Amino acid sequence: MQKNSPVRKILPFILSLVIILIDQASKQWVIDNIPLGSVYKSYFGDFLIIWHIRNTGAAFSMGASWGPFMRTLVFLIVPFIVIGFLGYAVWTDKSKFTAFQRWTGAMILGGGLGTMYDRVFRFNEGVVDFISIKFYGLFGMDRWPTFNISDSCVVVGVILFMISVLFQKEGK
Repeated sequence: MQKNSPVRKILPFILSLVIILIDQASKQWVIDNIPLGSVYKSYFGDFLIIWHIRNTGAAFSMGASWGPFMRTLVFLIVPFIVIGFLGYAVWTDKSKFTAFQRWTGAMILGGGLGTMYDRVFRFNEGVVDFISIKFYGLFGMDRWPTFNISDSCVVVGVILFMISVLFQKEGK
């Protein structure tokens, strides 16, 4: 496929769209089937728990107690600007991203937009989180903070992007 091909530019955004759809479908399933605050099922003892909680803050519930103005600024406006820049970097050839980095950027973009959807349309209720994993006391936590599909995509996308940057050969 040619470097400036429109299909080459659009394909990573299809990944973003698929992530958004899976994320929102899973959150809607949780809303429809699991009462808020209750556990649906535990797997492998209590290693993996599926339950329904809401997070009005960011990662680790940071900022959950902030007022509406600060939450809007920090959780909506700034992320929309970052997502805009990321979308541009994935789209344009001027970004110098490798093909792999464009795909990881699309993964981050899809996850970020999935969370932004919740922050816009469930502003007062919070982001729907439902995956809880036992952390066995590492970093003083019995369980990792509950998360969702979009959170997973952002984290995995960032890790893969950083690995690609670390191991990228000069000039490629």
